[in-house]
Amino acid sequence: MNLHYVILKDDFMRAGEASSNLKKKLKQLGISSGVIQKVAIAMYEAEMNMVIHANGGVIDIDIEPQRIYIKLEDTGPGIPDIDLAMREGYSTASDQVRDLGFGAGMGLPNMKKNADMLRIASEVGKGTTVEIEVML
Repeated sequence: MNLHYVILKDDFMRAGEASSNLKKKLKQLGISSGVIQKVAIAMYEAEMNMVIHANGGVIDIDIEPQRIYIKLEDTGPGIPDIDLAMREGYSTASDQVRDLGFGAGMGLPNMKKNADMLRIASEVGKGTTVEIEVML
């Protein structure tokens, strides 16, 4: 099963809808609650990073018998230092975003904790691609 979502920059009204929709689909497919929890957390964090930091982007998901594969591609500013961005508490979120309750610097660390595979490729000024895999 393949799913595709378009995410818009600063669209806090719809932020999280793709993650929620994926969670519902996985429940309908009878995927275990432990796997659903891992996928939902990783996907939500990645989706929110797209809303907060990028110029929006696209999410493509492949649900296969052995794994759930999520690919997020954006045309945002890119991540200059991925190792630094992976540190808990590190954030480049604006004060406005923080006032909304986001930007605590746990997005990438939470993705890593909940994914069996996390790959991040980023080019400053061009965008970022995040790949997440959770095994079934």
